[in-house]
Amino acid sequence: MIPDQPTTPPPPPRRRGFDWRRAFLPGLISAASILAVFGTLTWLITQNENWPRIQRQFFSVDHMLAALPRVAQGFLTNLQVWLIAMACIALWALVLAVVRSLRGPWFAPFRLMVMLYVDIFRGLPALLLVILFGFGIPALRIAGLPSSGLFWGGVAMVLSYSAYVCEIYRSGIDAVHEGQRSAARALGLNEGQVMLYAILPQALRNAVPSLMNIVVALQKDVALLSVIGVRDAVREAQIYTASTFNYSSLVVAALLFLLATIPMARLADWITHRDRKRRLQMAEET
Repeated sequence: MIPDQPTTPPPPPRRRGFDWRRAFLPGLISAASILAVFGTLTWLITQNENWPRIQRQFFSVDHMLAALPRVAQGFLTNLQVWLIAMACIALWALVLAVVRSLRGPWFAPFRLMVMLYVDIFRGLPALLLVILFGFGIPALRIAGLPSSGLFWGGVAMVLSYSAYVCEIYRSGIDAVHEGQRSAARALGLNEGQVMLYAILPQALRNAVPSLMNIVVALQKDVALLSVIGVRDAVREAQIYTASTFNYSSLVVAALLFLLATIPMARLADWITHRDRKRRLQMAEET
């Protein structure tokens, strides 16, 4: 017999040194390409013969500073309407989605009413609803009802957006596996308890990424209330423009909206990315 030859352990893997190209080169290329593209666009715009006139009419620093206090005060109105409308939409749309998701023949009339509500208010432009409610209902002078255009404009936004959010909630409810409902019924829970304790917690988690996009869209569309005379940021900017014939105040309003919407948009992207990772992990585990 041939004796076993002694085996030598494999050499340890060579440790790679710090690869600066892999670490920094992609970022440097991205930064260089961004600077090149935006630098070229800036140069082309500023070299245009009409740029001084555009700068005076839209980007005048003096007019921006003069209009800022009034526009910022109007923007606070936008934020107040947005926060109140967002809370009302979240609650009202959840009620609509729950009613439409109830099963059994006794709930058929209520499901039909919710379906008609969604079809009507999702099919009508939000601007048209704001005009109808903001001008129409106060003109009726019905005793006991508010006559404020701001109030009825906010109601119009709630009714319009609730139709969209209702469908988002309903898609989250439908995404819950049927076995969850069956298991809850097997434990002796009735239809309302099944919805409250078993379905809704999972449905709301599924609907959060889509709801964040609605939040961003609502914050912008609150500016539609300016068409009925609400002194929001857009309306204040229009008043300043009408008195000075300079459009820099509108740019100020646009910048304020961007300061509010861009962080929310990035938050929505982060929540969507995290939800996607969670779903991938759950798929790998199963």
